[in-house]
Amino acid sequence: MNTSVNALAAPLLQQLVAQAPRLRLAVTRDASGVTLVDAGIAAPGSIAAGLQVGGLCMGGLGEVQLAALPREGWPTWLHVRSSQPVLACLASQYAGWSLAASKEETGGRKFFALGSGPARALAGKEPLFAELDYRDRADSGVLVLEVDRPPPPVVIGKVLRDCGLEAAGLSIVLTPTASLAGTTQVVARVLEVALHRAHELGFALQHVVEGSACAPLPAVGADTLQAMARTNDAILYGGQVHLTVAGEADAARELALKLPSENSRDYGRSFGELFEAAGHDFYKLDGALFAPAEVWVSHLGSGRTWHAGGVRMELLRELWQEA
Repeated sequence: MNTSVNALAAPLLQQLVAQAPRLRLAVTRDASGVTLVDAGIAAPGSIAAGLQVGGLCMGGLGEVQLAALPREGWPTWLHVRSSQPVLACLASQYAGWSLAASKEETGGRKFFALGSGPARALAGKEPLFAELDYRDRADSGVLVLEVDRPPPPVVIGKVLRDCGLEAAGLSIVLTPTASLAGTTQVVARVLEVALHRAHELGFALQHVVEGSACAPLPAVGADTLQAMARTNDAILYGGQVHLTVAGEADAARELALKLPSENSRDYGRSFGELFEAAGHDFYKLDGALFAPAEVWVSHLGSGRTWHAGGVRMELLRELWQEA
């Protein structure tokens, strides 16, 4: 493939930096010359910034928009679409690059983050890239980290080496979950969650042709755990996804039936409750839970569409809204 998610993301990053004052961001360079964009740690950030980070995180191959039109009893929804959903969501947006440093390496607190965004495709450290048969090459790259503090020099050095970049060519966007931009860009992953689940179910990704999705945007949680719970619940119980696929019609039908979160044994309980019961260990949660609430799958060739699942907005209102 000739498509470069980093090249497509470069002008989006430039726009984000140029609009930093309006978006309430802080842009600095670390000692090595890497650009750091604070979208919610010391800087307040904004929903508008989160929308732009969402599009940037999709490698310029997706659109993220805000719809302040009340429906399903909630005032604000995010809409996401892509005509190259596999590259946009799995080769770029998916938070799959594990970046860690020990206390000894940082000289203080240990650090852990899952990197997302186009720079993942430069490093290609995840087995997923072999399955996608995709690897990017570019002189600049951008990484998004869902963290509440900047990465230590040892982690930044690793990113530079693995991506094959000079410091001036790397930009890192920092979006804590418990921030306006962070909450927004995480909920904007509703389509990516569907693509990741389709991959887990063994659906042939090359047959996914188009994707669109929406999810309700909750208020920012009071702390990281509450914010994480709200953004997950927004997708698990409010996310609606429409995929257009090629291939066999039977496979499309099976995808529609198996994809929604209602297939999980944990369905119906808030993510916060489940996460606490699992001892804050993601790997103890049922993987089938990480899926959108409602799905439509349309099949090219037959013209048929299958529908499964449904939103649980009454549960979300109970969790998010005061009586």
